[in-house]
Amino acid sequence: MAVGKFMQRASQRDYSKHWAVPGTFPWIIQQPKPPITGRPISVKDNYIRAVKGEQPYWIPCYFYESNTIWPDAIEEHPVPEKSGYDWWGVDWEMVDSINGMITKPGTRTISDFSKWKEELEWPDISQVDFEADGKKIQKDLDPDRVHIYQCTEGIFERLHEMIPFAESLMAFYEEPELLAEFFDKMADYKIETTQKIFDYYGRVDGVLYHDDWGTERAGFFSNEMFDEQLLPYEKKFLRDFVKKNGRFVELHSCGRNGQYLPEMIEMGVDYWNPQHRANDYDELFEKWNTQMSFAFDIDIPHGAGEEEIRKRVRDFVDHFGGNGRILASIMTDFTDPRQTDIAKDELYHYSLEYYNKLYHRNSDH
Repeated sequence: MAVGKFMQRASQRDYSKHWAVPGTFPWIIQQPKPPITGRPISVKDNYIRAVKGEQPYWIPCYFYESNTIWPDAIEEHPVPEKSGYDWWGVDWEMVDSINGMITKPGTRTISDFSKWKEELEWPDISQVDFEADGKKIQKDLDPDRVHIYQCTEGIFERLHEMIPFAESLMAFYEEPELLAEFFDKMADYKIETTQKIFDYYGRVDGVLYHDDWGTERAGFFSNEMFDEQLLPYEKKFLRDFVKKNGRFVELHSCGRNGQYLPEMIEMGVDYWNPQHRANDYDELFEKWNTQMSFAFDIDIPHGAGEEEIRKRVRDFVDHFGGNGRILASIMTDFTDPRQTDIAKDELYHYSLEYYNKLYHRNSDH
């Protein structure tokens, strides 16, 4: 099969150059971070302890204590990230108010789901210079932080980016066998691209997998439908490939998706960062925190002073710290960077003291 125009464009790109547009999400997470010093163990080792529930020394500060591997060479969004086409031929729009991308309304890469085998142009990733991109990205990774590959557009998300959302859901009913073949091939594609990350981007400790499964009221699917039509292929990629290659799995899945916690555990998810306004943290924590970890938000109100910030952090640690399976995402409105600095400082020192007592450790840090 001839290489289509979108893969042709990708094959001709010089990936030794940086392609992200300053200020966009890919650019932000590709930036180098200052070193973190003075900790009793490495930031990486402590992060993995929290992910796996292995008696961490402090509660990791989500995103701050990790490096994200966002390749320019995988065009799940347009590269650079502005309005345009990805290498599947999906038309995306940049929405300035959220500094993010959505598929352009009415986008369609195939005329009907039943014709995906005939009409879909599947990316030929052999055309892409992953080695040059990997050398470039590695230069800005902190060796003391955990390195996490951000694997966007999961196997269900990719389906509804190619055809209207309602048609994607109808495929579960009208074309279950074709849908199984599509998801199986998409899992193979995820394995193939992720293997390139493992091969060319240096040390990779985990994979952050994106696949949204619900609204803010409930999941899109019954658990029976999920188990039959999605779980085998999510599991093929995450448990049977990522986990078997020694990496942890983080899940980003928007929606009120607690109903799928048994499936998350079965597919190999180590921790989930649930959408706060759609999920009851206490309910998730009380029922599931002995079996998997969570990254929960600490919300800092606009205008909060130092005393209130430190109290909110301490309350979070006291409430969620007990099983050693929690990470904290500090959420401010970004108008006052000092709020974040205060929260990070309190999170480290208070949770270090908390775990020293819990695990009977002595520390001068």
